[in-house]
Amino acid sequence: MSVSGLCQICESRPAQDRCENCGTFACRAHYERTVRLCVDCAAQADPDPGRNEDVDVHRF
Repeated sequence: MSVSGLCQICESRPAQDRCENCGTFACRAHYERTVRLCVDCAAQADPDPGRNEDVDVHRF
């Protein structure tokens, strides 16, 4: 995605992408392309989405 303006995280480099979760404009250093999230949202994301111990799973 092409965006203009400064990275909203470091406020010093040009923004290259926008986080799909929170909408933050981020430079390449503060954007995780593999998950399409800013580094803040990527850090909060579940590293193993298949393993959620708080959810009851019923298998047949």
